[in-house]
This record gives sequence, structure tokens and C-alpha cells, in this order.
Amino acid sequence: MTAAPAKFVLEPERYEIGSNALHHFSLQRREFFKMLGKGIAIFSVSPNAVAGQESGGRRGNRDQEQPKDISSWLHINDDGMVTVFTGKVEVGQNTRTTLAQSVADELRVPLSSIRMVMGDTALTPFDMGTFGSRSTPYMSPQLRRVASAARDLLLEQASAEWKTPADKLLANDGKITNPASGATLTYGQLAQRKTLAREIPDADPVTPPDQWTIAGKPVPKVDARAFVTGQHQYTPDLRPANLLHGKVLRPASFGATLVSADLAAAKAMPGVVVVRDENFVAVAAPTERAAEKAIAVIHADWKTTPQTSSNQLYSYLKKNLETDGEHQQPYEKGSVVNGLTAATHRLEQTYNVAYIAHAPLEPRAALAEWKDEKLTVWTGTQRPFGVQEELSAALHIPKDRVRVIVPDTGSAYGGKHTGDAALEAARLARAANRPVKIVWTREEEFAWAYFRPAGVIEIKSGISSDGKLSAWEFHNYNSGASGIQTPYDVANQRIQFHPVNSPLRQGSYRGLAATANHFARESHMDELAHAAQIDPLEFRLRNLSDARLRAVFESAAKTFGWPRTKIQTRQGFGMGGGVEKNGYVATCAEIAVDQNSGDVRVVRIVTAFECGAIVNPDGLRNQIIGANIMGLGGALFESIEFENGRILNPRFAQYRLPRFREIPEIEAVLIDRKDIPPAGAGETPIVGLAPAIGNAIFDATGIRLRNLPLVPRGLKSLKTSA
Repeated sequence: MTAAPAKFVLEPERYEIGSNALHHFSLQRREFFKMLGKGIAIFSVSPNAVAGQESGGRRGNRDQEQPKDISSWLHINDDGMVTVFTGKVEVGQNTRTTLAQSVADELRVPLSSIRMVMGDTALTPFDMGTFGSRSTPYMSPQLRRVASAARDLLLEQASAEWKTPADKLLANDGKITNPASGATLTYGQLAQRKTLAREIPDADPVTPPDQWTIAGKPVPKVDARAFVTGQHQYTPDLRPANLLHGKVLRPASFGATLVSADLAAAKAMPGVVVVRDENFVAVAAPTERAAEKAIAVIHADWKTTPQTSSNQLYSYLKKNLETDGEHQQPYEKGSVVNGLTAATHRLEQTYNVAYIAHAPLEPRAALAEWKDEKLTVWTGTQRPFGVQEELSAALHIPKDRVRVIVPDTGSAYGGKHTGDAALEAARLARAANRPVKIVWTREEEFAWAYFRPAGVIEIKSGISSDGKLSAWEFHNYNSGASGIQTPYDVANQRIQFHPVNSPLRQGSYRGLAATANHFARESHMDELAHAAQIDPLEFRLRNLSDARLRAVFESAAKTFGWPRTKIQTRQGFGMGGGVEKNGYVATCAEIAVDQNSGDVRVVRIVTAFECGAIVNPDGLRNQIIGANIMGLGGALFESIEFENGRILNPRFAQYRLPRFREIPEIEAVLIDRKDIPPAGAGETPIVGLAPAIGNAIFDATGIRLRNLPLVPRGLKSLKTSA
């Protein structure tokens, strides 16, 4: 028997993605009751629209019970096509394919007969969101249990019709066969005019990984042709009849309060609808150009307050700790004081991490339409049910009058938890009484979306004469607690996360704070190895009893050829790795430094990754390679620059991302553990890259870099110390 997966519990560091909502609406009382129509309305709305999401801050668990009947999750058509319903969304991570593989495998049907309905609050069961690498470890087993229960029910129906014990029948290729008589019934025939109304058992025998026939194989991406030929419609592509285009008047700086706004000129423009609701000022017009002109003629006066800048960031974070709410208690084991006293080598260092942007290919966009006093919004979000709650709360309407639909979306990286564009489009559509679409510009995406949290990390450590860790003290300010625990063996530890009143709007990012915490820890481990004059791989293995983490370090090192012999000057090798969300990763990097320019070029990356049983090898390999490419920017040069409440680099021309010419050779080593349930892979592969590159730079130059990004303007521009 395979037990149901444990109930998902939000990790403690979810503080870091507690992004505040951009807008708060106070509709006029007359407009409010007009929206509700006749009768008495009794409903409640969440006082905190982001309370129940991954990107929520300090809040209770607002999880909902999932439906237990088969028909809520799966429907078999008369023609044998299988429709599967899940609240998960597709944002480029290929979860549509991997979930379809799991269902097809368990139900014993061809993959081509599976149709996934995803991320629609009116059709799919409640889901907290597509985040935390939980689609594979939580939704895949859920859908397998559903498919297994459905298969059992079909076997029972065929058993009753043939008066043959169900255990004598076979389910395969979308049909039930009686081997004794040769008789067959297709799933479509068995499902005609029937409802799969049985409840899903909490524990049900599902197919073990070593018996998978469809899962575990590299299959093509579902609907791939539609994406590469342009047939798929993203939210910005939707164009219903009578569509208006929306634009929002943005504040003069973060936190600015609207004092006054002259709307007369915009209201006089033909076909333009203008809305002012507290600080929210927006227009809707027949064309995007007309909307831009209408926004341009609005004269607004904003009250601003002095704010900090990026060149003061790290001192600000240390001085502005949160003073309210419950603080996370430190993790303590043994005595750090005693461990440091007994150490042969002691080290104390500080590591800093800048704010960075998600920079998705598809910016925030939403299309909103009101019909019969009900709201439907199409938008790219990782949390359709969370956005439904946000809309309900902001617009003062019952949640059951709000439907959120998520078309497959052009990336998110943790940056699309909130419904900013959805709120804006819905408020304008209500005023215009027509569908309204809002597509953020690239400048809006950079300036008004939330950022990956910046952080300051302080580490004190000690090692004994045999190269074993004797003390470890680790403090993270603001960045978050994800991945904060050390996987290395150390008897004396003190580890603590310190929340800070962030100067910028901050939220979830791929890997959460694990990118920052792994950078600091793995950089520090390298420094300790050099202090003890021990090879960095040997030092890690000497302090590591976790067999799975040892395996990825050894696999990455073997494929990389560690230890490597330098064949040219300014060539360097480094490694980094760790554990996050039950995924194990180790990355080795080779870099080369240009003697004249000081530019750092990453030449080769090898990443070994183990996340239990592999569902789709090609998809997993793509995730690992994609994570490394994305991680290059955060490691080398991505950084948000800001001053007094304004972003200074809100364009791709100013915000440095990796170019095609800068992509190194990347090799992914997949470790398939069919004896371990699958874990997610969307986040963990990114965490080993930055420390591997930083350690390789030290190996090449003797310069130890402790800030991310490492070389925003090349090595020659940095004031560094060896």
C-alpha cells in the first residue's frame, strides 16, 4: 500500500515572499450594492488578501480540504479521452506533461488520450498554488491515487458485466481485457452514462517507479507544436469583442500617496474611461496608444517620503529589524562558544545578496470581464485561487462570483504569486462595463513587481585539527530561512533568521532564500577548506554523513574531472551544493578571467542532481540546465539599483542578464533513485551555481568575493581582498 503524501506544510521562511498588495479599493456604496444586485448578501472576505498563499507573510494556514470523489479530478469521455483537473498551472516547467504521464501510467492509457485542465477556479479542485517544487511530490501522487481508484472501478464494472473476478482481468491501453475469453471493453464503453462517484482511498496501491511504463520516460512536451508555431494564446494575445486596453498611473516613487489628480483632459478624450479609487488612477481606451495618451495628460501630485538607496542597502538591513510579530527562534545544538574555543582554525565572514528581478519573458497581464454580475479574469499567475481571494477582497464581492483562468504562461520564477494586473483590469472593467486587458510594460514589470529579497548573512565557524567542523553560527538578515540549516555534521550550532523591514517590495524567487544561504555556506566551506589546506571536495566529504548528498558531490566531481589541472593562467575551478525540498544537488564550475578586461567567463558547468524517482528525464534535464542559465545572472551581475524610492535600471538595456554568447557548456548528471518517491526539481538545481563560480574565481585569482552579484562590472572594478 502506498500512503497518501503528508499534508503540505508551508516552510517557515515564507516570510520572505510576503509581498504587499499594490492596490486597495474603496468602491462607492452605491456602486457596491449595484454589483451585488437584489437580495441580501451574506459573505466574508479575507482581511489580508495574501494571507493564504506561499507569498504570504505571518499568517495562519488557510489550506482547504481537497475533494475525495474521483469525478472532481478525472472524467472519462465516451470516446475514451480522459480529462484530468488540477489547480496546478503551467509556467514553462512542463508540469502539464509530467502530470499527464503519471495519470496515463496509472490508468493504463496512452499519453495522447490525456487532456489536462489546469488552473481554473471554476473547474479544478482548490490548490494552494504552483510553488515550492510541490507539483511532483504532492500533486502527482494525488492524481495517481485518483487514476488507480478509477482503474479499479472500471475493473469492477467489467467484472460485474462478465461475472468474472476483477483480479482475473487486465487493464491496458485504455481497455479491460478478459484473458480467458478474449473479450474486451474500452474505458469509453464502460464509462458511458456513468459517474465515477467513488471516494478516493487515503491509501491505494499505485504502480511503483520500477514498473512505470509511461512515467520515467523522456516524452515530448504536451502541446509543444502549439507553442512553437504561435497557436497557443498567452494572456496578452486574448482579444474578445468590445475589448478596451488599460493603463495605470504609477506613483512618483514607492510608498507615495496621491494628493490630487486632474482627470479632466483624459475624461474628455473619446472612448476613454477614467477611474480614481484612493491611490489608484487608471484609464481604459479602445487602443493601447489611446490609453497611453490618456494617462499622459493626467496631472498628478504625489506626496513622497525620503527612502534609502542601494548603496546603503546592507547597513540598512542590519539596522531595521522587525520589532513586531513573532520572530523565528534560533536553532541551537551544543555550544558554539565551546566549539570555537576548541577549534584549531576559526573564521568569521559576512556575505551580502542584492535584490534581483524575476524578468519573465511574459510580463504581468490580465483580461477581466464582468457578466451577470460575475467576474472572470484570465491572467498568468502561480496561484489562481489566491488571486481569486485577492479579487474578492479588493472588489468587495463574494468569492463564488469570481473565476480565475490561467492560460499556460511565459515563465514566473516565483514572481507571479500576486494578482496585481488582475486587480487593475478587474477594477477598470467594472467601471467600463466592457472587457479590459492590461499588459504591463517592461519598465512596470521591473519597477512594480516584487523582487527577490536582499540579505546579509554572517557566519562564525571553527574546525579542529582533523579538518572536522567544531562550531557553526549562521545569521540571515531579511533574505529568508529556506535552506538555512547546514547539511554538514557539526556538534555545535546556532542558526537564526532575522526578519527586516524591507525597503523594497519583496517576494518569492526560484529557490527562495536557499540561493542566498547556499551561497554563503558553500563559500564559507571553501574558505575553511583553504584555511585547513584540504581539497574542497575532500573537506566536504569529511564533514558529511548524508549519503545522498555525498553521492551528488561525488558524481559531479567524477564527471567534471575533479581535481582538475590548470592548463592556463587565470583558470579556476570551484564547487557548491546542498539540499533543498528533498532534492540533492552538487555543481562544479570552470571559469576563465580575461587578463586585460577583468571579465569573468564561465566555461563549463556540471550539475549532478537527485530528486528520487525521475518522472521525465528530458524535462528534468531541461530544468537543471535552465536553472543554471538563470542562476548565471544572479551569480555574476544581476542587481536592482534604486535610490529614494525609484528603480534606476528598469529596462533590459540597463539590467544585466546573461546573453547567448555567455552560456557555457552545461552538463546535467541525473541520478535516478527509483527506491525514493519523486521530489520537485524546479528550484533546487539553482542553489549550487553561485558558490561554485565564486569559489572558482578565488581558485583563479586568489580574490575572495562575498557579495552577490560577484562581478557586476568585471573584476577590475571591484575593491576586493584576498
